[in-house]
Amino acid sequence: MKVLVPVKRVIDYNVKARVKADGSGVDLANVKMSMNPFDEIAVEEAIRLKEKGVATEIVVVSIGVKQAAETIRTALAMGADRGILVQASDNVNTDVEPLAVAKILQAVIAEEAPQLVILGKQAIDNDMNATGQMLAALLGWGQATQAGKIEVAADTATVTREVDGGLQTVSIKLPAIVTADLRLNEPRYASLPNIMKAKKKELAEKTAADYGVDVSPRLTIVRTTEPEGRKAGIKVASVDELVSKLKAAGVI
Repeated sequence: MKVLVPVKRVIDYNVKARVKADGSGVDLANVKMSMNPFDEIAVEEAIRLKEKGVATEIVVVSIGVKQAAETIRTALAMGADRGILVQASDNVNTDVEPLAVAKILQAVIAEEAPQLVILGKQAIDNDMNATGQMLAALLGWGQATQAGKIEVAADTATVTREVDGGLQTVSIKLPAIVTADLRLNEPRYASLPNIMKAKKKELAEKTAADYGVDVSPRLTIVRTTEPEGRKAGIKVASVDELVSKLKAAGVI
């Protein structure tokens, strides 16, 4: 079984994002970039499926700027077999929107014919949580989002996901789309030997035009602002005063 894992290059989660002085977006100059954490979890899950003998090949694809090749190499060092880079932008400040990403992935899937696609439930830069759902709709495939556990047997995937009030288990026929949540697994660190081996693994380079997909943005960023700083708290002398303050704030 072939597994396809889309990955995205984003600001490293340990870095505090800064807004540009003119409010036109987030400042990416000299900022450390890495694989989207949810996508890293998806890569790890695909590798575990291969270690169990369920998956036979793991193909990683990234859509964006040329520098995303580094993100693919990270996935290859973890244990993926080969990668596909689809260059859809020349500007690191331009984010390819979910619908365009889904359309490109649809075309990649038509070529690769995977039986399972695992991707992060959302990217930490825009938090849209939309690509997986859009891709499933374009393909007409079953989908299971926010997976906390994945089990694959024959032509069926059983996914356990967190919902309000507990856990929900769904069964979907393959081929299917699954989006990974944080509790699915703990991604491994790539060893130095595997990092060296990753440099020799196949990495095909394509463009959005090769798939006939228009990546022109449909959304316009009007202004970007940093969140307000946390205000200082106050001390109360009694429970009655606490209740009064909470009522005044509209909390209760």
